[in-house]
Amino acid sequence: MDRPDIADRDLAAFVAVAEAASDAAGAVIRPYFRSGLGADLKGDQSPVTAADRGAEQAMRAVLVAHFPDHGILGEEFGTKNPGARLRWVLDPIDGTRAFITGRPVFGSLVALLDGDRPIVGVIDQPVTGERWVGVAGQQTRFRGSFGGKVGGRACSSLEQAELSCTSPEMFGNNLTGWQRLTAAAGRTSFGGDCYAYGLLALGQIDVIAEADLKIWDWAAIVPVVEGAGGRMTDWDGAPLRADGDGRAVAVGDPALLAPTLALLAG
Repeated sequence: MDRPDIADRDLAAFVAVAEAASDAAGAVIRPYFRSGLGADLKGDQSPVTAADRGAEQAMRAVLVAHFPDHGILGEEFGTKNPGARLRWVLDPIDGTRAFITGRPVFGSLVALLDGDRPIVGVIDQPVTGERWVGVAGQQTRFRGSFGGKVGGRACSSLEQAELSCTSPEMFGNNLTGWQRLTAAAGRTSFGGDCYAYGLLALGQIDVIAEADLKIWDWAAIVPVVEGAGGRMTDWDGAPLRADGDGRAVAVGDPALLAPTLALLAG
């Protein structure tokens, strides 16, 4: 049996709470920025700080207060109510390396999934005050003091494209495909984590290809990219899945998706 649709009024309530959770995370994160905060290493050797942990706890508190029956999956504190139809997915600081080194190209991610489908996503940069809000079937909303307008740049040729990824180190056995893509692209830049996807939604970047994403890395980004007229898929062109292999592609102009995937596949 198909699941009933979610009413617009419910979506509006979900968005309001997602933004409240982003506000709560930002209030924790800002005092730590450029404070000389130290970091611990997790089991996968990725860094984590008191800001990551405190921000996720603040986000969870907001979500539990408003929707106690919803599920929550967070990078730092795991799963709550795993069988719930509606599940929040949190990354309190996506780009902890940038945060630790004082670069404002990280963000807090809040997503709401209906089953496996992301229906709400917020990318929040708590230091610059920029925020992208994506809702399935709606145009992405953006606010920020640096300017920018939502919408992917018209760019039908990879030769003219701005290509980006967080780091080429992530590609491992997929490096050859990435090298083919960089050879075809107009220009390549590195760094940015979720912030780069926000820039793609503003038409500043045309293509992003990455290879080691977890669900908390991409769940909030999908509605933002697609609400800006772009596409985000795995390297086979299929929707991203929680049990997928972590390889993801985002394009601002949908015409770039097929040639990008062809080069990555070889």
